[in-house]
Parts: sequence; C-alpha cells; structure tokens
Amino acid sequence: MNRALVTGATGYVGNRLVRELHALGQPIGCVARDPSRVRFDSSITVHQADMLDPSSLQAIGEGYTTAYYLVHSMGRGGSSDYEQRDATAASNFARFAASVGIEQVVYLGGLGDRPGSQHLRSRLRVGEILRDQGPPLTWFRAGMVVGAGSESYRTLRSLVERLPVMLAPSWLATPTQAIAIDDVLRYLTECRELPETRSREIQLGSAEVLTYGQMLDQMADALGLRRRPRIPVPLLTPWLSSHWIGLITPVDAGVARPLIEGLSTDTTVTDASGMALFDFQPRSFKQALREAVAEENEAGRRAQS
Repeated sequence: MNRALVTGATGYVGNRLVRELHALGQPIGCVARDPSRVRFDSSITVHQADMLDPSSLQAIGEGYTTAYYLVHSMGRGGSSDYEQRDATAASNFARFAASVGIEQVVYLGGLGDRPGSQHLRSRLRVGEILRDQGPPLTWFRAGMVVGAGSESYRTLRSLVERLPVMLAPSWLATPTQAIAIDDVLRYLTECRELPETRSREIQLGSAEVLTYGQMLDQMADALGLRRRPRIPVPLLTPWLSSHWIGLITPVDAGVARPLIEGLSTDTTVTDASGMALFDFQPRSFKQALREAVAEENEAGRRAQS
C-alpha cells in the first residue's frame, strides 16, 4: 500500500495536504517538531522529530513509500542563518529517506532561475540537496501560493485594505505566475500516481503572467474596494519595502522580509511540460482570489456565530 509521510505538518501547505490526503481516504503519517500544534483525525500518525536532529528522525520508522518535504525556516525569529539550517535539514532528511526505503520524495520549492534573495536561493539549494542525496525527487516549483490564510495572500489583502494610497517600488512591475492552493494540493496528491513525475522538476503556475501591481489591483476587485492609487518610488528596494510592509501587515516580520526581498526575481513558468503530465488546468489568479476571500469570510462568520 502506498503510504505517505508529510513533513512540515504545522505549515500552511503541509497542514492542508495532510487533511486533503485524509479526505481522499489515503493512509498517512506526518512529522512535527511540536505535535501539540497539530489537530488531526486520530487515525493520522503524528511523529515528533526535528529535521536538524538526525537521531530524532529514526523514530519515524519504516513503512512509508512517499514523503513530502515541506520544511523551510523562512527567517522566523529574526534569524539570518536559515539558509544553512535549511540545507542541513534537507540533507538529514534525504539520507533518512534513502535509509528507510522511501521510493519517492515530493518537494515544493520556488520558481526563478536566478534567485535574487536568500529565501529563494535557500529553496533552490534544498531542492538540489534532496535531488542529489535522497530517493527519486518530484520537484515542484511554484510562485505565490494563493489561499485563505497563506502568508502571501494575507500580505496582499492587508496592503489593499490598510493603505488608501500605496508606494510603488520598481519591483511591483516584476512578472510572476501565482497558483491557487487547491491546485497545488491536486498536483501534490496526483503525482504519486504518475511515475513520469519522478526525478524531474515540474514548474507550476496559472496560465496568466501578472505583475505584483496587477495582483494588488485584482485583490482590490475581489474585496470590492477601489483600486489603490500608487506613487512611484523607484529607489524603494525590496529590503527597505520589507520593513514597512512588516509594520503594515499581520504577517510575522521574519516571514514577510524574505518574501518581499524575493519580489525582484522573475518567477514565471519557463517550461510547462511538467504540468502537461496532469489532466487538469490550474485556475486563474482571479478565481483563486475569489475562492480565498469567500473561504476567509465564511470562516469569519462561523467564528462570530
């Protein structure tokens, strides 16, 4: 039986993936440094392990055929050494996965051939380590993941809601291709049934190429708000932008800064052949926003009732 292991179960994508696999009726286990932070069905095995401690991984044991690697530090806690920690964690897990007979590792990294930020460089390096040191790797590379509660979505929404007029640094003209969380989950779950996805990179994105400025306009439309006028400030670098965005948005500053610093990198799909292996087309950015706003509004209504 194909049994899946999800690492990073406390993260946004990892948490949703665990629930999606469970809803599909598939046997699953997950890994968390602090199991008290996850609330899953009792049928889901939760292993306590730290990717930076190789000995703790042995408690996971054998019996898994596919492992999802969704671990990254993102500069939480204000630490700047997360690039080395991410590399060490990936190497530890790759060796563990090979030692216990895992047949396929699935990793979700980022787009961008020449990463212009520490965060994107780290995501790229993690993929290279998993590919070179572990079992056959299915390496998904995606741009902004759009879904209710995702850090990128929360940043966009907060900027539109809280700023009547916006500063417009040059990176707002950077092209990118976002993707909806539900499409990401579908790629992640279906790749297990497609042997041709192993040992290859698969770039993910909706069909449309948008700038970050256009994304902000579409977010205003989705919220039913007036599109925010922008004042050009070409000298406002991503590094400087990350500081004022960290003050304006509810996203943790240690997360917001790496995200914003990567916005000067072109994160568009240059090879769509990997997506062609799957029998569906990802939804548009506009549809992804509509669904995220509706989900978040519904969650707000339930919390008030």
